[in-house]
Formats: sequence, structure tokens, C-alpha cells
Amino acid sequence: MSLRAFLILFAGVAALIAADTFLNHGAALLFLLRKLADFVEYLSFWR
Repeated sequence: MSLRAFLILFAGVAALIAADTFLNHGAALLFLLRKLADFVEYLSFWR
């Protein structure tokens, strides 16, 4: 991946996080973090 593509993706993710924080008080980010925690717990169960 080129540096330009990385910077564009990074800026997009940062913009989404900022928009979620200002518009929804971080509700979508919290939802994604909870789903990630569930996925990690699922993977550790099958270890």
C-alpha cells in the first residue's frame, strides 16, 4: 500500500471517528468495540 493510500484511509477513519464522537457521542464506536470484544472472546473460547 502506498503512503498516499494509507493517508487517505487514515484520514477517512479519523473523520468517521470524529463524526461519530460529535454526532452520536461515540455510540457507534462503542458498539464496534463491544463487537470486537465479543469476537476476541469467541476466538479465545475455541483456543
